[in-house]
Amino acid sequence: MDEEALDTGQLALSESGAAQRPVLEVENLAKHFGGVRALNGVDLTVLGGEIHGLLGQNGSGKSTLIKVLAGYHAPEPGARLAIDGHPVSSSLAPGDFRRLGMRFVHQDLGLVNSLSVLDNLLMEDLATSGRWAIRWGRERARARRLFEEYGVAIRPEARVGDLRPVDRALLAIVRAINSIFSSSRTERGGLLILDEPTVFLPRDDAELLFSLTRRVAATGAGVLFVSHDLDEVAALTDRVTVFRDGRVVGTGRTADLGHRDLVKMIVGHEVSSQRDSTPRAVDHADVAVRVEGLSGQQVKLADLAIHTGEILGVTGLSGSGFEDLPYLMFGIGSAAAGRLTLADEALEIADLTPSKAFRAGMALVPADRPRDGAVLSLSVLDNVSMQVLDDYQKGPLLRRAALARDSRQVLGRFDVRPADPSMTYSSLSGGNQQKVVMAKWLQTRPRILLVHEPTQGVDVGAREEIYAVIKQAAREGMAVLCASSDHEQLSLICDRVLIFRQGLIIDDLSGPDVTKERISQLCYGPGHATERTEQ
Repeated sequence: MDEEALDTGQLALSESGAAQRPVLEVENLAKHFGGVRALNGVDLTVLGGEIHGLLGQNGSGKSTLIKVLAGYHAPEPGARLAIDGHPVSSSLAPGDFRRLGMRFVHQDLGLVNSLSVLDNLLMEDLATSGRWAIRWGRERARARRLFEEYGVAIRPEARVGDLRPVDRALLAIVRAINSIFSSSRTERGGLLILDEPTVFLPRDDAELLFSLTRRVAATGAGVLFVSHDLDEVAALTDRVTVFRDGRVVGTGRTADLGHRDLVKMIVGHEVSSQRDSTPRAVDHADVAVRVEGLSGQQVKLADLAIHTGEILGVTGLSGSGFEDLPYLMFGIGSAAAGRLTLADEALEIADLTPSKAFRAGMALVPADRPRDGAVLSLSVLDNVSMQVLDDYQKGPLLRRAALARDSRQVLGRFDVRPADPSMTYSSLSGGNQQKVVMAKWLQTRPRILLVHEPTQGVDVGAREEIYAVIKQAAREGMAVLCASSDHEQLSLICDRVLIFRQGLIIDDLSGPDVTKERISQLCYGPGHATERTEQ
């Protein structure tokens, strides 16, 4: 579909045929940072009662727009901004969004894990109301009614740190929408901005969040949903706007835009969605790692082998056990039994630790890179060099100049942008953060690379680059285990795929059977545990 053919101005109609009123109108929004144009004449309208997707690669301007709405950045003169039909100053001060009926839910959710659900729910009200007494019984009852209204099964007394990730996300959304209705000029209205809240959620848990989001939109509030996941956008949103290089390249009804249309708009060119026409030659007689009888909290007596140069995918529904496999194999978690044989070295998995796994030639790229894969406050240099510091030790001294030189070369080889080792890791985009984590491990040249959700929260362009990194590692003889709930991803990069259900491996797909459709069919359909002999 041509970008020029997209509707960029027509208002949607409600089921009754009446035009939905705009809750957010942005016109001619521009922002420069030095010589970099982050936003260039952006126009955006979000309607009451709609879920509006916002797409674009990292660096396309999405985050800058969100920060302008939050009052963190001031736009350049000439911009127009209206909330619920009321013109407001485009140079919002931090905190103005609360008065205007806007609320944000970001990736980190903004919750305090050590406090109770009720404490987190009341936090903003207590900070701004000046109340000196709290009737806790009444507040607990009100919280229960609020959760019941939105179909959320959370106890007000529960500690937030003990909640499942999906329940923490649901709590953050309920808190945000309750705050909108408490402070906005209208009983039902306002704008909820969801900035990639599902990035660390399994796909089937994300559906609970989608259900709540639809309930929010049904009240008349507008929802701006920022995501890299095109399947999520297709399933949830009514309309979508795509940013590229600081400009709006199109707005249209989601139902009228196919997956290929959106990818081309985001990246600016066609991106292949086909498997390599010439698959890698895998020597099935050369087993790089063998796992026998692995059992954990969810995994039950798993047997598998990964061959040298092979990319083995593992998948299933959330809770099926596949997501535990890379961590148990790396000595993280509570393995009850199992043996791992790597290069003729047999290791009891119950006794395995990450340091032992690393010394044996293993590497792990976890799904939650900010929490488990890197140190956000440290520099890119510190993060990328963590596993190789011993190579630069000379007595009590560290050869810093050589370390910085080689780290810059590593960042260039993995196309980390910008390739500046002095930058703080947290300042990089999601895709570049992931490339730093992969570079940290791959420069150690491990025998086996374990990856979990390798492109989670990563834009379309960076996803292709990460696929290329994983394939290149396999071509160089590395064995790769990829645990992922993204069935299309598995179909594009894997030589074989194991399907887990209720802790058991129920099928082993290879060759032409490794398709998104076949993987999904086995994950969601009836199946049986199969007896397999590893070659």
